[in-house]
Amino acid sequence: MMTRRSLNHALFATAAALLLAGTASSQELPRARNIVLVHGLFADGSCWSEVIPKLQAAGLNVTSVQNPLTTFEEAVASAQRVLARQEGPTVLVGHSFSGMIVTEAGVDPKVSALVYVAARAPEAGEDYTALAKTYPTPPASAGIVFDGDEGRLSEAAFLRDFAGDLPPERAKVLFAVQQPFRKTLLTGKTTQAAWRSKPSFYAVSTEDRTINPDLERFMAKRMNAKTVELKASHLSLISQPQAIADLILEAAGQR
Repeated sequence: MMTRRSLNHALFATAAALLLAGTASSQELPRARNIVLVHGLFADGSCWSEVIPKLQAAGLNVTSVQNPLTTFEEAVASAQRVLARQEGPTVLVGHSFSGMIVTEAGVDPKVSALVYVAARAPEAGEDYTALAKTYPTPPASAGIVFDGDEGRLSEAAFLRDFAGDLPPERAKVLFAVQQPFRKTLLTGKTTQAAWRSKPSFYAVSTEDRTINPDLERFMAKRMNAKTVELKASHLSLISQPQAIADLILEAAGQR
């Protein structure tokens, strides 16, 4: 029979093995020199302008994709073209809607890790809209206005619900460069889920009024992502760029 001492020793050994396994897993992240950033709705590639210098200062090669926001297929293709130009391990980062692009394009063999910043993270073939409806609707949704096939956020919704923790003058500049999206973009679905096979990281915005923070937590937990919570609006990449840069550096094996 196993004595209490031997049982305790066995439990300790098991716990130690699991801890070492987790440590080994975190150390297995390849050191990536390339970072590819993808923006979401109501923005353009310049929304990463606060994060980019911090990554470049660490010696990384950084590219911000200009997401066309036309159809999901075209948006994924724009990211894939940028990935094709990278040499070696690459961290793929998505904000907001572009989490879907990261989820789809992240299966590329060059992609060593995925980073989601207050982003969608659907399962393969999942209806994200239906998933989002299982949580209270965030305020920004009521601020989307359409001009024919093109959608954008009203100025009031942009300042209050999208960029709520930024100085008004900074938020107004971002509103001025807001890129409209086409309705067809929202009908796209992922065909694969890269987070099922790639190390994943997630930054939850606890004050988010564009994606429900509890939905963000659900998606992060489902993908078993290394998760940080930031007291930030949907635009944590602008209001807290150092925290976002640190998470990307960790995903790149640089920390």
